[in-house]
Amino acid sequence: MLLKRPSISYIFNKVKHDLLFVLVISLVVHYLIYYFRDVIPNMPLTIPTSIGMAISILLSFKLNQSYDRWWEARKIWGSIVNDSRSLVLQLQNLVEKGNDEQIKRIAFRQIAWCYSLGQSLRRLDPTWKLNEFIPEEEIAEAMKHQNVPLALLALHARDIRKLRDDDQLDAYRHIQLDSTLVRLCDSMGKAERIKSTVFPATYRLFLHLIIYLFVITFSMALQDIEAIFEIPLLITISTCFFLLEKTATHMQDPFENRPTDTAMTAIAFTIETNIKQLLGEPDISPPQKPTSFYLM
Repeated sequence: MLLKRPSISYIFNKVKHDLLFVLVISLVVHYLIYYFRDVIPNMPLTIPTSIGMAISILLSFKLNQSYDRWWEARKIWGSIVNDSRSLVLQLQNLVEKGNDEQIKRIAFRQIAWCYSLGQSLRRLDPTWKLNEFIPEEEIAEAMKHQNVPLALLALHARDIRKLRDDDQLDAYRHIQLDSTLVRLCDSMGKAERIKSTVFPATYRLFLHLIIYLFVITFSMALQDIEAIFEIPLLITISTCFFLLEKTATHMQDPFENRPTDTAMTAIAFTIETNIKQLLGEPDISPPQKPTSFYLM
């Protein structure tokens, strides 16, 4: 998640290859016009203007769709924060007294679940940091499953069912805890749906081709202007288009371990702090501080 304005070098690295293509195209077009002026017809300025308007509409649509995906991902993790806190509060208030160790076991497993889900969505090691919160036998059991976060929720359900069987929960309270687990599973499924639903790659390809077509036609329309003014103007205008397109591309995939991602690790750390404070744990890490212009 971006916290402040990224550096110029970071921005330039995202579009440098596209700008290189623009430079080559503009030089080739300028060369052809210079040596074949009598053959190449004049290009009316209305043609690149119309193409530029079409690009603006397409970019606007893509930015809107990308932001919707990014915002939905953030709302999902907001729900995970709420339900994680609710789970611990319900355990503390609904389970009979004398089960503090069992409550702590489930609460710490919930912290592990948040970290594991974030890692899983980024296609990284889902067992990262798990040994800080759950015992080795639970890690080994979870690793037998393809979906480690789902396995951790199954362990939640098993422990809560055991509390019910031991008469530490009545049926009504059991249903309340079970509904919280259902909401957590629902949030996980929504995040996985965003992760597995790919934004059509052909849309980006066609958009790039249209931008290059705009560069060619605009360069032909400016054939009476000196190259020293024409080429920087083309690069400046195309940079705006490519930056907006790149922004939309990054936002459309909020779980790809990029600076524009949903800050799942930071959110999991917040959940860890909240749960430990609810449990009265003395060992609470200081707040996470970003080391760059973004927070993971």
